[in-house]
Amino acid sequence: MVRCSRRRSQVALELLIVVYLKGTGLAAWGQTPDALGYSVATPRPISPAEGTTNPSAQATQSQNPYLGSVPSENTGTRIELTLKNAIERGLRFNLGLIESSQASANVRAERLRALSALLPQVSADGQQAYESISFKEIGLKLPPIPGFAGLPSTSGGFGYQDARLSLIQSIYDPRLLNQYPSRRDAERASALNVKDSRDVVVFAVGTAYVQAIASAARVETARAQLTSAVELDRLTVDRVKSELSPEIDSLRAEVKRQSAEQRLVNATNQFQKDKLTLGRIIGLAINQDFNIIDPLSYRPLTGITNETATTKALRSRADLRGAEASLHAAESALRAQKAQRLPIVSVSANYGGAGINVGTFDQVYAVAGTISVPIYTGGRIQADIEQAQADLARREAEYEDLKGRVAYDVRIA
Repeated sequence: MVRCSRRRSQVALELLIVVYLKGTGLAAWGQTPDALGYSVATPRPISPAEGTTNPSAQATQSQNPYLGSVPSENTGTRIELTLKNAIERGLRFNLGLIESSQASANVRAERLRALSALLPQVSADGQQAYESISFKEIGLKLPPIPGFAGLPSTSGGFGYQDARLSLIQSIYDPRLLNQYPSRRDAERASALNVKDSRDVVVFAVGTAYVQAIASAARVETARAQLTSAVELDRLTVDRVKSELSPEIDSLRAEVKRQSAEQRLVNATNQFQKDKLTLGRIIGLAINQDFNIIDPLSYRPLTGITNETATTKALRSRADLRGAEASLHAAESALRAQKAQRLPIVSVSANYGGAGINVGTFDQVYAVAGTISVPIYTGGRIQADIEQAQADLARREAEYEDLKGRVAYDVRIA
């Protein structure tokens, strides 16, 4: 089972990778960090796909389902997109959440399959048979009788009908009795993983939306800088013509204007990339025209301390609760594998009628109890136990690591 806590960490790690790629790519733009209004030491909000000109970043994006979606049809009109609408669309069309929901459906089916193994299995059977039995094949012989030539070699052709209800019930199977709790805990963990996937989608959509807003602000800043540079260039040209400034000042002003034009082009391109990233996450068609209208003003957090936030996260985070449920499922699975060495008790029965035809049916039935004890399995049971132990140890380590990661996430946030 894919752990949603790992998916959350994967999204966060990709954001950090993108921050690094963006910081190292500034020199290629011929700009300093301050020219775009942020620095590498204090990175601005980054969209999941920023820096995708790097091949490794492109590969990372293509492998993360939370950065993809099932695109909808182009509406043909511009969409005024708020953060609330973007999140609603992400929860509907995001590929990561869709895959997580389908995985949860598969785990639910496994739980139902484990439950069915504990319940009675009832079936109805009917047959019309035509047979000819060889007495020699079954070894049927009669003692010599004077004047009797003996039995024929076959019985000759005959037919009969048979209709029965059959029942098979496991009375005591410790492996099945422990397997069902394991599947039940796995289903609960999967449901919690779906809930955590929704949180991951909200996180990804919110990050992309805020990044698009920041990119739009940088476009406005670059446009204002270009306006100032154009005016400065015009004034410098006038001063040079009036012989009030040397010609080198005109060259400096022209270079500044051209640099401002390039910054505006870069900022505009990045804004369009960030909009495409947001559209991909929330399921908009690639050619869908939309506008971001929610300004998202700053709102300080009050009444939150590191201790209270950590306590609340350890109590309510779905990925941690899902990891705990997965741990219980692994414990039950280990007990189920160990129980393969114990006896299995089952009963089977059938009841119905049989005869030449329905009108001549006679009552027939059969009841059988079975006890099965494994004596030698070639080491299969021991291999299953060792595999379950390894899985349990891995789940325990992941659960303890996740508790530490939760505290780490709170402090970083």
